[in-house]
Amino acid sequence: MPKLSTGSKTDIFIHLGILITAGLVLFFAFFFLYLPWTTNHNEEIEVPNLKGLTLQETKNVLDSRNLTYEISDSTYVNGLKPLTIFSQYPKENSGVKNGRKIFLTIISDKAPKIQVPNVIGRSEGSAKNLLSSIGFLITATEFIPAIEKNTVLKLKQDGKELAVGSTIKKGSKITLVVGDGYGNTTVSVPDLTGLSYGDADVLINGSSLNIGSILYDNSSGLPEGTVVRQKPDAGVNLRTGDAVNIWLSGDSGQDLN
Repeated sequence: MPKLSTGSKTDIFIHLGILITAGLVLFFAFFFLYLPWTTNHNEEIEVPNLKGLTLQETKNVLDSRNLTYEISDSTYVNGLKPLTIFSQYPKENSGVKNGRKIFLTIISDKAPKIQVPNVIGRSEGSAKNLLSSIGFLITATEFIPAIEKNTVLKLKQDGKELAVGSTIKKGSKITLVVGDGYGNTTVSVPDLTGLSYGDADVLINGSSLNIGSILYDNSSGLPEGTVVRQKPDAGVNLRTGDAVNIWLSGDSGQDLN
């Protein structure tokens, strides 16, 4: 039997080695490249809710899902922690591809300055709505004597008058100064003693005053419902709209209608 030459055996081993190497390459390529790619090719990743997270927390969450982010905008919101996530796109629970970029709006750490609109002459409610809608905080309403009832007469900030058109920080606290509807007119308190409650009520309203607290005195001996005392006394000057307290004879619980 003829024997193969040494050179022929070498060729066989070389070819065999090439085949084995090619087989291993194909094996690893199939299981570690092609198969994972085809498995994840159509797989979607659920976008997490990032609102309120810091940027570092956001990065950690997105890294764990093989997602990235980009800050696309910023906004100032009074009361919310600066440099946290305000909104995102795509929204939470959306399905996205592997490696998708999430666009973020963050809370700015600097309040922008905005112009104070002219609300003088507006009703209290209308002024509150307008000022609140552009980012100011209405923390108090101060009433002053003026016939323009519930009408804004001026604005205050930190106890000082705030000029319309001035520029202050968004989120600043503003006090509305509003007319009480009575003005500075004064009237003399009429004498109510000896009158029935009904007559006293008519007289006091006709004097642009109001009945205040109603107390009772069962020791006067006068008919039930008669005014036996009043405070302030008759003749005292009060501002229109002020109240006069009265004491009626009899016990509480009587029908005053």
